[in-house]
Amino acid sequence: MANHKSAEKRYRQSEKRRVHNKYYARTTRNAIKALRNTTDKAAAIALLPKVSSMLDKLAKINVIHKNKAANLKSSLTLYVNKLVA
Repeated sequence: MANHKSAEKRYRQSEKRRVHNKYYARTTRNAIKALRNTTDKAAAIALLPKVSSMLDKLAKINVIHKNKAANLKSSLTLYVNKLVA
């Protein structure tokens, strides 16, 4: 347990950030799963910019690493491009 006021505040801050980051990371993972499970090319093309934007935002605030975001975007783009119309 924290022994100082500053340590208690740091604990509150980190817990609040953890819950916030967990929510956005989970939402993005669900969107990625939805995109990967899509077999309709038109729906996948419509969903891709939204998922890419979510990944960019998570990388910007350091929830995920920027290279991980780039790798995910690349693999999702390849998946969408390989879908047959």
